[in-house]
Amino acid sequence: MKSRLVAGAAAVVLALVGAILVITYAQGADQRAVASLEPIDVLVVKTAIPAGTPVESMAASLVTEKVPASAVTGSSLKSLASSKGKVASVDLVPGEQLVAERLVTKEDIKASGGVKVPTGLQEVSFQLQPDRVVGGRLAPGDHVGVFISLDKGGLEEKPADETTKLTVRKVLVTAIQRAPQAAATAEPTPSASSDPNSPDPQDTSLPTGNLMLTVAVSDTDATKIVFAAEFGTIWLSKEPLNATDNGPRIIRRSEVYK
Repeated sequence: MKSRLVAGAAAVVLALVGAILVITYAQGADQRAVASLEPIDVLVVKTAIPAGTPVESMAASLVTEKVPASAVTGSSLKSLASSKGKVASVDLVPGEQLVAERLVTKEDIKASGGVKVPTGLQEVSFQLQPDRVVGGRLAPGDHVGVFISLDKGGLEEKPADETTKLTVRKVLVTAIQRAPQAAATAEPTPSASSDPNSPDPQDTSLPTGNLMLTVAVSDTDATKIVFAAEFGTIWLSKEPLNATDNGPRIIRRSEVYK
């Protein structure tokens, strides 16, 4: 009788020990599986990044995650250090690894014929003189602020003062067309990367002729730009995506000197 009790107790103890071992093994299975795949730190897109976004403005939209080595491509990036000066060639969606092929120079974008229009936006074109386009020193892939001025104010109050407002923020430039330049009396030394449609950064001569700019905007913002081109005036600033935004403000004659 006593031996049977001892055997029964031993069986219960062994069952308990076995159950504990199984539970412990199951709890560590995931960690062991990942560890066996040699996880690697890579950059993953956290929030959507539009095409044309400069690398310098991407940090807040990326996160470093551990990914199994078998799921990491050969061009997945661990940091942005080696990609400075480049821009996103296409829209980057949340969850995808950031790979080197998705980042290109602005010159590559121009050579490929322009910038991809982000989903949901449309393109609209308008002409401006060079002094209204940052001296003509813009390129496809840049972002601009669109200032609209109306001589009747655009407000309900009367009398209607002239008004200016930074109306559309951080707009993606998809293409720029420039008027043909008159032949110079002396030919300048050609640059290896010269582009007849792009300004030479070393050229300090004043640009001549209007520029035709094409930008990607929402339907609402496209309507504002068209209205301003028809009935008001437009001025652009070069406005990178990380530029400070102090909120909308309408400037009237009485506020210019404040």
